[in-house]
Parts: sequence; C-alpha cells; structure tokens
Amino acid sequence: MNDYLLPIFAVVLGVVIASLTLDKRAWNLKLLLSFSGAFLLALTLFELLPEVYHHLEAKLTGLFIMGGILLQIILELFSKGAEHGHVHFQRKASRFPWLLFISLSIHSFLEGFPIHEHNDMVYGVLIHKIPIAVLISMYLFHSKFKTLQIAAFLSVFAIMTPLGTFISNNTSALSGYIYSINAVVIGIFLHISTTILFESSDGHKFNLSKFVAIVLGVGIAYFI
Repeated sequence: MNDYLLPIFAVVLGVVIASLTLDKRAWNLKLLLSFSGAFLLALTLFELLPEVYHHLEAKLTGLFIMGGILLQIILELFSKGAEHGHVHFQRKASRFPWLLFISLSIHSFLEGFPIHEHNDMVYGVLIHKIPIAVLISMYLFHSKFKTLQIAAFLSVFAIMTPLGTFISNNTSALSGYIYSINAVVIGIFLHISTTILFESSDGHKFNLSKFVAIVLGVGIAYFI
C-alpha cells in the first residue's frame, strides 16, 4: 500500500511546504534538490539497473536507456525542465499551462512503473517528488489560475505515479514488457538526477553543504 500512498504523500507535503511560504528563498530547495538527485541516482544504480540488465540483453538494455534519456529531453521541451526544478514563476500567468501539465503527467506516470512491493524505488520517487511538488505548487499559487484548476493540476500530478505503479503491477498484457519499460525509466531517472547534480554546482565551485547532501543521498540509498 505504501507504494501507492507515498508518492501522493510527497505531493501533499510539497503543497503544504509551498503554502507555508510563497517565497522559494525561505527554503533551501537547491540543497534538497541535490540530496534528491543523488538519492534517486544511487537507488537507480543500486536497485533498478542490475535488475534490468539481469533480465534483458545488455545492448538492448542500453538502447532502451538511451531511449529514456531522449524521451526526457523531448518532455523537457514542453515542461522547460520542471522535472528537475526549473520552474519559472509568472505572477500574472492566467493561461493554463497545458504543455507543462501533460509533460509532468507523462513523466509521473512512467516513474511509477519501476515501483514494486519488494524494491525501494518508491523512496527514490518520494524524495524526488517533494522539492518538485514544492516548486510546482509555488508556481501555481503565484499564478492567476482558478482554485479548481490548481486543485485539478495537483491532484492529477499526485495520482499519476500510483496509476503507473498499479498498471505495471496488475496488467498482464504488459508483463512481457515491464523490464523494457523500466529500462526507459532508468534513462529518464539518469537524465533528471545527473542534471540536478550538475546544475547544483554554481560556477563549478566546491560547495560543502551540497557535497554533504549528495554524500548523504548516496549513503542512505546504499543502506536502506
């Protein structure tokens, strides 16, 4: 049951944090993003990658992973990088961001596929979604969208990952393709997490707090 509830909890927590303060500077989101990027990357390497390579032919696996990277690049043409923290506030925005909505929904749906009862990927998705939910919520709260539109956006964003998990675990027609889909998701995770980590280094200067956050993310992922 946690596999379905934790991703929803991440979005709810993000909305609560955003509602407590509409100023993104009040929260060290860059630090949280660095931790989440390292945690998601480490879990992908420790949990998901070995499983996929065990069940699929090596070169085919690499092809699917590259496909996931390219798919995420395409999604970011529409989301402008919201999946890894690039959300630009527009206080006067009044037109509903359909491209952002659709892109985030597809991304969230796919990231639910690798979540199974006996693996820890749900925690990687949980930690990844919290800062993204904070930034998305802040963007929506700063806009002139109707309350119903904001609620619909966040509700769909929250349920798409559990929906992906449910379909992955309960649709027999997909049973022969699960590892191929998971390989695509690995590519998505690799692109997002490495982008977060590369962008967290301002001017390639050493930042101790971010380095500690990254080490903590990798360490916790290793021991859970």
